[in-house]
Amino acid sequence: TGRLHGDRTVSWSIKVKMDKRSGKTIEENSKSIKTGEASMCALKPTKSTVVETFKEYAHLGQFTVRDMKQTVAVGVVKSVTKGEASGKTTKSAQKAGKK
Repeated sequence: TGRLHGDRTVSWSIKVKMDKRSGKTIEENSKSIKTGEASMCALKPTKSTVVETFKEYAHLGQFTVRDMKQTVAVGVVKSVTKGEASGKTTKSAQKAGKK
């Protein structure tokens, strides 16, 4: 686990370890990656987080994962799987929905 965009706790799993230059798959379902290696990972935040794919909106498509005040990963969002909406609806959101 680490922290995503400030105070959002996130868990991740490594899907594919890949060559940085060619993008070809080196290993699937790898247990770890080392400094300088590239991978495709699935990140799952524990709280609602606003992200978009890098192609759609570059500023919301970049992320940093930090653990123990150290940056452990940086990258871009390739795809987003939207979960169910939960939690409170603010008064301003309720007013906007009525219009």
